[in-house]
Amino acid sequence: MSPRFQELDWRQTPLGELTLRRRRDPRSGEDIHEIKLNDEFLMSSLFTVAEVELARLALAELPREPLQVVVGGLGLGYTAQTVLEHPHVDSLLVVDALSEVIEWHQQGLIPAGTALTADPRCRLVHGDFFAMLRSGQGFDPDTPGRQYDAIIVDIDHSPRHLLHPTNADFYQPEGLRRLSGLLRPGGVFALWSNDPPDEEFTATLATVFTAVRAEIVSFPNPLQDRNSTNTVFLAKRD
Repeated sequence: MSPRFQELDWRQTPLGELTLRRRRDPRSGEDIHEIKLNDEFLMSSLFTVAEVELARLALAELPREPLQVVVGGLGLGYTAQTVLEHPHVDSLLVVDALSEVIEWHQQGLIPAGTALTADPRCRLVHGDFFAMLRSGQGFDPDTPGRQYDAIIVDIDHSPRHLLHPTNADFYQPEGLRRLSGLLRPGGVFALWSNDPPDEEFTATLATVFTAVRAEIVSFPNPLQDRNSTNTVFLAKRD
């Protein structure tokens, strides 16, 4: 039996205090893993439906095989795991700005880490996703300018609620055009958001991509005894 609450690791990072903790859910009896940055929850294994659907919805748009995929934001690994479960995925690059989160996966402190680090198709890359995009070199340090079939992003809380102000340019036409340039023709961009569908952002996406839509993902929220929703934005490159 694990303790009812345990702080697995604490780090001081350039973004603030980063904490990995595990607690026992009194309702289900299951262990819940949580990552906090200062006082904000970045990820909780209590809520994983939207992270899974983010990958599932993106890859459902892609008939070709084999698939080359990038995930921006590692977190607890649920999106990456779902990508690797797809039978046509040939390679996955997961980019995260926090080396500590990558280390937690490599050390097995996060349950998904064992599967991700053991899968030869998966590479965990330490880097600022947004800065790498601005650089013009792309996300693969070994292959500058490499293109992908899907780029799946779960980093900021939403296009309007950012972890850092410098991320804002990504959600503007120029940033989205940079991203489009790293997609193969017919490739898919998928973005997670904690906010409801945003008509203004959807319109901005439509200036760069085609087949733009926002999918609402609903899931049970036991803390509030009701359903909660997230949004997945989907868009294709011509």
